[in-house]
Amino acid sequence: MSLTNASPEQAARSAKISSRTLATLPTDARNVALDAIHNALAAAREDILAANARDMEFAKKASAGGELSASILKRLDLSRKGKFDDMLQGIKDVRALEDPVGRVDLRTELDDGLILHRQTCPIGVLLIIFEARPEVIANIASLAIKSANAAILKGGKESTESFKAISTVISNALESTEVPNDSIQLVTTRDAIDPLLELSQYIDLVIPRGSNELVKHCQRKAHMPVMGHADGLCSIYIHSDADMVMAVNVVVDSKTDYPAACNAVETLLVHEDVLDTVLPAVALALVAKGVTLRCDQPTKSALSKHIAQDQAAMLQTATETDYTTEFLDLTLAVRTIPVDSQHPYSAVDAAIDHINTNGSHHTDAIITASKEAADRFCNGVDSACKFWNCSTRFCDGMRFGFGTEVGISTNKVHARGPVGLEGLMIHEYRLAGNGQGAAMYGGSGGRQYTHKKLPFA
Repeated sequence: MSLTNASPEQAARSAKISSRTLATLPTDARNVALDAIHNALAAAREDILAANARDMEFAKKASAGGELSASILKRLDLSRKGKFDDMLQGIKDVRALEDPVGRVDLRTELDDGLILHRQTCPIGVLLIIFEARPEVIANIASLAIKSANAAILKGGKESTESFKAISTVISNALESTEVPNDSIQLVTTRDAIDPLLELSQYIDLVIPRGSNELVKHCQRKAHMPVMGHADGLCSIYIHSDADMVMAVNVVVDSKTDYPAACNAVETLLVHEDVLDTVLPAVALALVAKGVTLRCDQPTKSALSKHIAQDQAAMLQTATETDYTTEFLDLTLAVRTIPVDSQHPYSAVDAAIDHINTNGSHHTDAIITASKEAADRFCNGVDSACKFWNCSTRFCDGMRFGFGTEVGISTNKVHARGPVGLEGLMIHEYRLAGNGQGAAMYGGSGGRQYTHKKLPFA
């Protein structure tokens, strides 16, 4: 990794050249580089955390002055809940994964001695633009090296000291390996984002990780494909047959485990039959965790009988805007789903309609004892991840067994959901023959294609 002050075009050109070398390296060479990065970061823990503490000091002042959101402040803290150890483990997990490069998933005999096969290959050069989250550098570096992609990283100013410390350690570690240093670059040039977004001759894919504004800016300006998500507006629907204890556990975890995460739940949809049974237990557990509930009238009326007077301020009247808001905090919008007795799945369909209309196609969940209701929900919801009876917080590359992730995509092409190694690969076709020409085939008397499917091995 190089911490570069080069111009955006110079950085992108260097990354493109390095990507060609990286793509030819064997698995062992890439794994050795990951070992070197892991060990170097582990040894430099105290220095990196000290640099992160300096960033946190400035960020807290900015947050107090209203210049930095509370959610970004939380994401910046590398000492939070074992985040540093998770970063290190992510490198080891990626290293242990099977090499994704050159995996054959189609073989066809076009004719005798003319064999076609399709195999995976790197995308090329990735541009990752992110805010806060200093661990992203290690995540991206490990995934990029393992998948044989070059990567250019551009971080936000709030994490400058952390970025410098981590990138310097990684750069020094790579010096002793076969991985070109310029294959992973951290661009420090100010105002580099827009020029980088125009360099489609060098950069193949943009992955923005940050605010809605950042993602939409990249989508507007980029001359190359953009992969990611703008919002993490996740919903949970509690069906009429939901188990109360399960509902409490799932909803509380989804909201309070890490409220600033994009996979935290922001909207709770409740079947009207459980307003006086399951919902009060869920609401009381949320309020006990400090969660403010913004409710529609039926929900508020039902809960007002259960919320203590000294906690009444935690029960508020929702506006329509609340159901399209990513709070990233201890606030949850709650809405009652009415029932049409003439249609057994009317409530499920209404929940689906609400989510597809107001959600962000990220992660949505249903709590129900009915497989039929769960299947209907999962088939109808237009999201990258659909969960049954479990927390939305499971939407994560590490938890999915991907080692780590470059981000979560709500795109409808290529990768979708948490994007790990598989999402950083594309396909290429290779054809091996014995001098055949296309003019030899077709027409009367010409050779005929066999198009015989062959085993991959």
